[in-house]
Amino acid sequence: MAQSGKHSDDGFKSSRFPVSLDQFDFEVAFFTGILERNPNYVDVLRVLGTLLSLKGRFADGLKIDKRLVSLRPTDALAHYNLACSYARMNRRGLSIKTLRRAVELGYRDFRYIREDNDLDPVREDPRFRKLMQDYENC
Repeated sequence: MAQSGKHSDDGFKSSRFPVSLDQFDFEVAFFTGILERNPNYVDVLRVLGTLLSLKGRFADGLKIDKRLVSLRPTDALAHYNLACSYARMNRRGLSIKTLRRAVELGYRDFRYIREDNDLDPVREDPRFRKLMQDYENC
């Protein structure tokens, strides 16, 4: 649940953390600050990508997911998350191609793939159904 910040006169003032940040905004700012010091921190990139998507900032989340795939080209989860970002941006072809790559790399949670709302934009695409048919029972 979002909470409004409280004013504190403890001497800490920062334009990065305005007093009225909700929890998501605080966490986005916090993790962005970590990435300014260590831009390839994979665990932080994963969390930030998730937060940005939850905030509806799909274009920003897509940038993070692309970066993760470039840092971890054989990471099935990174590819899966990138496929979800492409789907949210209505880039169906790239989403399905990237989802196929995630499965080829070992992502096997087909039940989750079928239920994940991020993939709703591609779910009725014949290429999605073909991908599921090709791999689900392997």
